[in-house]
Amino acid sequence: MAEMAGQAGRGNVVRMALWGLAGLLLLAPLAAMRFTDEVKWTPSDFVFAAILFATVGLVAELTVRGTRSRASRAATGFALAAAFVIVWANGAVGMIGPEDNPYNLYFYGAIATALAGAGMARLRPAGTALAMAAAAAVQVGVALGGFSDDPSGAAAGTALAGLWLVSAALFRKAARD
Repeated sequence: MAEMAGQAGRGNVVRMALWGLAGLLLLAPLAAMRFTDEVKWTPSDFVFAAILFATVGLVAELTVRGTRSRASRAATGFALAAAFVIVWANGAVGMIGPEDNPYNLYFYGAIATALAGAGMARLRPAGTALAMAAAAAVQVGVALGGFSDDPSGAAAGTALAGLWLVSAALFRKAARD
């Protein structure tokens, strides 16, 4: 019993540290704006970032509370990282061309595929593994579709599929365990 309490205490410290890190990341652009004209965030940029961090954090919290499987927790972390990078990159600079290129909206299809597939699988690891693999396929398809417009963006978009695939592999491991 004492060992479990110790583990819970370490988990709380880690979660508090991660929430603190999210807060510091929100403050970083504010500090940078005081020293350079290169960073120009508006209040809506801070609100958007706060909502994005809060969403990722809440899903992570629910995952930690909802499963004891380390593989499922890690798998969710990789999926969250992939979704975060898609949203952040598209909002900041765009993945294919500039951030206002409408083609970039197609990358959200990978997130929609992951969410819909995980929902249809009722968050069971085996089905969620397939959903993450499908998200990777969508990610690669969209990235390759934008290759002629922006080869380097397409390469980065394709590489991002690796996060979805790691998530799929970890969910598959969780299903076997």
